[in-house]
Amino acid sequence: MYKTRVWAYRKISENLNVQLFEDMGPRAFSYEALEKITDGFKEEVGRGSFGIVYKDILYGSNNSKPKPCWMERMRMAIDIAHGILYLHEECENPIIHCDIKPQNILMDEYGHAKISDFGLAKLLEHDQTKTSTLIRGTRGYVAPEWHKMLPITVKVDVYSFGIVLFNILCCRRNVDNSLPDGEAILEEWVYECYEAGELLKLVDYDEDVELKRLEQMVKIGLWCIQEEPSLRPSMKRVVLMLEGTVKIPVPPNPASFLSVV
Repeated sequence: MYKTRVWAYRKISENLNVQLFEDMGPRAFSYEALEKITDGFKEEVGRGSFGIVYKDILYGSNNSKPKPCWMERMRMAIDIAHGILYLHEECENPIIHCDIKPQNILMDEYGHAKISDFGLAKLLEHDQTKTSTLIRGTRGYVAPEWHKMLPITVKVDVYSFGIVLFNILCCRRNVDNSLPDGEAILEEWVYECYEAGELLKLVDYDEDVELKRLEQMVKIGLWCIQEEPSLRPSMKRVVLMLEGTVKIPVPPNPASFLSVV
């Protein structure tokens, strides 16, 4: 057991260039040290019901790491989909995460994506498919039914996954006001490029991207962000589509961005 722990921490140390400690535990920081490495808590990465996360820079770390390659992005999307599927269908009671977004996706030392931060999650009963609650989540990733004060289902996570999938494919935020008006809102830009048959505009031209696979992923994302929850696929079907097991039909215009303020 001790050898296993040593090996695991050594693996983390090799990949992340962090110090290995004699007690094999996580590294502790004083408040002063945290203040220094976060530059006075300058850059907020995200926040949740349990606290705020700030960006820090550790000695010897690399925060200029290049964006993930195409195959890494595909694996990341499938990992996240499997994680949400587990919450929806494989737990003893279904769980709606309610806050699927990039800030709540962590990468382990082996490059696998993990879903984190369950501070807003809702636990359903065995025979329960929907629940009523005050609006939760993060702007830009919140499904339209939240704004309409309607009961929510696991389909709110499916919607959020669709936006995250576009984040992964395009390696950009879902809203970027530094871009031209037509490109600023990611889901609008994705649909316009899809409709015009110009999907390569969504990625760098020098990337080794499979156009057919890109089209498949975009179609999956567009199905996930349909305004009508019943039109969105289950996460089981999303996983099957991502893995190429089932055919992906042509998606209609999501139209959600036309009605959400």
